[in-house]
Amino acid sequence: MLVIWSYFIYKAIMCVAVFAVSLGIAAYSTWWERKFAGYLQDRYGPKRAGPLGLLQPLADGGKLFFKEEIIPNVSNKFLFILGPSLVMITALMTGAVIPWGRALNIGGTSYNLQITDLNIGFLYLLGVVSVGVYGIMIGGWASNNKFALLGAIRASSQMISYEVAMGLSVIALVITCGGTLSLNEIITSQGDGGMANIVWQPLGFIIFFVCALAETNRAPFDLPECEAELVGGYHTEYSSMKLGLFLFAEYINMFISSAIMAGVYFGGYNLPEWFENLYRGAVGENIFALIGMTAYFIKIFIFISVFMWIRWTIPRFRYDQLMNLGWKTLIPLSLLNLAITAMIQAYKQGIF
Repeated sequence: MLVIWSYFIYKAIMCVAVFAVSLGIAAYSTWWERKFAGYLQDRYGPKRAGPLGLLQPLADGGKLFFKEEIIPNVSNKFLFILGPSLVMITALMTGAVIPWGRALNIGGTSYNLQITDLNIGFLYLLGVVSVGVYGIMIGGWASNNKFALLGAIRASSQMISYEVAMGLSVIALVITCGGTLSLNEIITSQGDGGMANIVWQPLGFIIFFVCALAETNRAPFDLPECEAELVGGYHTEYSSMKLGLFLFAEYINMFISSAIMAGVYFGGYNLPEWFENLYRGAVGENIFALIGMTAYFIKIFIFISVFMWIRWTIPRFRYDQLMNLGWKTLIPLSLLNLAITAMIQAYKQGIF
């Protein structure tokens, strides 16, 4: 009975930790984006709320939380509330299968820094991400606003288009990793002398990265929120924390996308072989695991910064350009990458 209770407590702690980290990084990604844009545009960015503006995310969150709730009379009230809730729930669910570091040894018991290690982890991720578009579509339709509906239609067609190329790039990666869909096994295989998957899948990574930009509705693929054409897109009628849920979900998705790319293509918590050989025996097992986790989050932070750099330097696509890129460029390239990967693996196994 004690073992069962300790297991449930450990899983509860992991769930709360992943939930808190996801929300915290999403909140401070807003601060970093404004600071980063300030550096690029030769201005300060947030600097009044706390030292260096570090309390700005709390001020923004408080403003959203205490603003008046407005639900249009002509909207479907139940679906109007369900939309942002579904988007936020699916965004938070994606962090459940990501291994954030090596196992910690506490009191002779090994604790994995992962909520659950599914042997179909990648399928779980793709499935949950595809459900998120329903929240956007429901929110845009329930608003009973033509601009919100147009934004929702754009978001759904955009995500469906880019999920095909993303799925094909994932299949090529899975073939390279021996057929496993477990994120833990994919990341572990890049350590202990193994090479990062970016070496074997450079084209697959580029395709996945571009699709991740489109899936998260980040510039230059932010057509569903195009202010010049659609006022505010699918969340035009939203206010208070319902609007906040949409905005926070976008940053959580960006964080999770960065974690996936840093993990499956750049080794995650694995470090260069010479570094691991130097420090593995010199420090304790738990310290070594924490060093790896720190390295993982540094990689994630770099990817988040790249997302922001792209937003503030590349202009928004036209919608026909966005769809052409997805169907006429990325999907053929992902099929080509899949074919090349399959032939290389067949050659390694002596099939031909």
